[in-house]
Amino acid sequence: MKSGINKGYRAEKIRLLGDPALREVSQPVTNFEDEGFVRNAKVLHATLDEFRQKYGFGRAVSAPQIGIRQRFIALNLGDAPRLIVNPEFVFKSGDEITMWDDCMSFPNLLVRLRRNASVSLRFQDERGDFQEWNNLDTATSELLQHEIDHLDGILAVDRAIDSNSLVMREVFERNYEFFKKQVDYVIY
Repeated sequence: MKSGINKGYRAEKIRLLGDPALREVSQPVTNFEDEGFVRNAKVLHATLDEFRQKYGFGRAVSAPQIGIRQRFIALNLGDAPRLIVNPEFVFKSGDEITMWDDCMSFPNLLVRLRRNASVSLRFQDERGDFQEWNNLDTATSELLQHEIDHLDGILAVDRAIDSNSLVMREVFERNYEFFKKQVDYVIY
């Protein structure tokens, strides 16, 4: 999707931890010309844009996070907004990283977890054309694992390494060096 395509569309409120909608498994998109899908994709991009403007960060948001039970993700890695539809992993590296993960659905909480260091992904774009991204860098790989988990009703808190792997953002920021030493990959 080109930048500005979501102009005139209003952002939706992001569902927060505990909302049952976050635990539902999303359904595949089958009709890429459906007016509801096209509108929802634009609303999801508007939601990501608004979050980025308000908080100064945010690379992606999944449809379930605004209550849409379909398998698509709005993504902006700084180059241009993109829509990833019906994503599937075709490869996950055996190498894992530990990291502190955050989420728009619980913005004041960080979770220490493990993710694959690299993945390859097959998906459809907003027109339904198939795309494949291979051997992605760690930053993109961990992000896509997080977002695809959302499509499956899985949250980062479900993947916490142990009971000491949850920290409030305020505490994390005050003790950044302490928490940074507990992982081998840092995006924060």
